[in-house]
Amino acid sequence: MPARIARVKRPHYAWIVLGVTFVCLLVSAATRATPSVLIVPLEREFGWSRATISLAISVNLLFYGFIGPFAAGFINRYGPRRVLTLAAILMALGTLLTIFITRPWELFVLWGGVVGAGTGLIAIVLGATIVQRWFHVHRGLALGLLTASTATGQLVFLPALAHLVVRYGWRSAVATMAIAALAIAPLAFALVRDRPRDKGLVALGLSGADPAPESAPQNPLLAAVSALREASASRQFWILAGSFFICGASTNGLIGTHLVPACMDHGMPEVQAAGLLAVMGIFDLVGTTASGWLSDRIDNRLLLFIYYGLRGLALMYLPYALLSQGHALSVFTVFYGLDWIATVPPTVALTRAAFGAEKTALVFGWIIAAHQLGAALAASFAGIIRTAAGSYDHAFLLAGILCLAAAISVLFAAQRSAPPLLPQAA
Repeated sequence: MPARIARVKRPHYAWIVLGVTFVCLLVSAATRATPSVLIVPLEREFGWSRATISLAISVNLLFYGFIGPFAAGFINRYGPRRVLTLAAILMALGTLLTIFITRPWELFVLWGGVVGAGTGLIAIVLGATIVQRWFHVHRGLALGLLTASTATGQLVFLPALAHLVVRYGWRSAVATMAIAALAIAPLAFALVRDRPRDKGLVALGLSGADPAPESAPQNPLLAAVSALREASASRQFWILAGSFFICGASTNGLIGTHLVPACMDHGMPEVQAAGLLAVMGIFDLVGTTASGWLSDRIDNRLLLFIYYGLRGLALMYLPYALLSQGHALSVFTVFYGLDWIATVPPTVALTRAAFGAEKTALVFGWIIAAHQLGAALAASFAGIIRTAAGSYDHAFLLAGILCLAAAISVLFAAQRSAPPLLPQAA
């Protein structure tokens, strides 16, 4: 008798969409992080102060954050596929034109506005929508992976970009990121699908008999404003938004923007300093993915208390680590990397529990806006402190104290049971 050939079960298409989204978020995050290796070269070439360059980065962070709530509305109406493609083109265009800048206002417009808008469309809000639509099970794990990509992309690319800056000049690094951004546009358009039904499927973990409700398309602007009006009446929203404000200030705004120049202030070569952020990115991939897994199993308030508390202690330790370097700085790098944005999965889980599955992306978009407002203020304020005092020490200590305050505040968030988690089909 002929041997019976077993049919190999194909992975659900949700994992393909997740993989492509992971790559897009990775490139978007790397684009956002590029200015951290440009601060000193721009300072040297044009004579601009660090405060001026930091202000341009703050504009980028603000655009990135405040587009989030409206991006959620556009994604709901037009679908992730088209939004991803448009955002990639915006990132590529804004990044490429930066090569030709000669004045600070051009940096504000291109990197702050155009690149900020493009990266704002490819952000955690997009990841939350993809997970909501395509996953009924393994949501925490999937969101943890996508969240990790946003920090890993910022950090892992930096040594290569720093090497390009040192060897070929800062424009070579900018051109490289423009090419990478342009490359993800056809990838997203070819492989991403807006909903499981576009492939004749249901969300991973649902059977064909399970309902897949659809929401009527809404005006993206009205949907975002309506979500803010509803959420702002809740104490839960202000606790989560306030803690995420501090999260953004202590990660993207401070460490993501200023750790490389801070290390250079202490005599460390630029490529080596960028390597520290790359190591953080590797450990972040582990820490944030684990956080997503834990967020399905442990009280999310407790997780956030631990994350913010440990981050605060790490930041207060950083001035000593920079002075001594060696093992002390390595300890900070590993420890901080594990905790970089592990806060996202528990925060999304608490948002979903408070406001329901269909409102999660819109409300979380406003929480992300608070995150980026904190990042923008910290990026600018730390630059001002460095310009005035010649050191970042006070900025690191203040951020550490704020993280300890956030750790206490999240304990007062409500841990309500989430409503049934059905994929958002809008």
